[in-house]
Amino acid sequence: MFAVYGLSGPIYRGTFEGLKDVAEVHRGSAVRPLAESEPAPVFSAPTAQAVSAYKEMLRGDPERGPLYHAYQIMQRQIVSVTSNDPVERAWRILLERRIHQAPVLDPTYRLVGLVSERDLLTVVNVEDGRVRDVLARKVSDVMTTPVVSADPITDIRRIAWVMLEHQVDGVPIVNEMQVLVGFVSRSDILRAIITDPPLSLWR
Repeated sequence: MFAVYGLSGPIYRGTFEGLKDVAEVHRGSAVRPLAESEPAPVFSAPTAQAVSAYKEMLRGDPERGPLYHAYQIMQRQIVSVTSNDPVERAWRILLERRIHQAPVLDPTYRLVGLVSERDLLTVVNVEDGRVRDVLARKVSDVMTTPVVSADPITDIRRIAWVMLEHQVDGVPIVNEMQVLVGFVSRSDILRAIITDPPLSLWR
């Protein structure tokens, strides 16, 4: 289950398939058509042997099953900023915590956006790792809003699709009470693929 939050509150709550109808968050790039001289790509389903080998690998530790949902890999200690923060403060928070983006909350702690290094660099001039000068802007002036969020029990693969489709590096995780409870980044998904228990690619 996914939701879209903006400055005015929840805009959408529903399935992954319904996100494509929310025009405010659709940032997907156009697909380049194949030239006549290019051969069409061939995609094949996983072979029975490959699926069998993958399932055999999963039997290594019966106490720890494969990963399916956001709550299994999300960061629970969330670094966030507020919409009223000066952009320089937001930049320093990202730099000190060594992260590339952070959820943005309003004064009532409601999710309203997402701010990234790229957003902040539109108004912050950095030289040799130090802020040389900065425009007098707030986070609300540069953040991405509305923002797509997901429920804790959301298929990790669908979250990955949202990142690709909407060109974002992370998805906030919001519970049924509209409280921010976690964050899933590209790094979290990649870490899930290469560590044990493994990410379930086929079911």
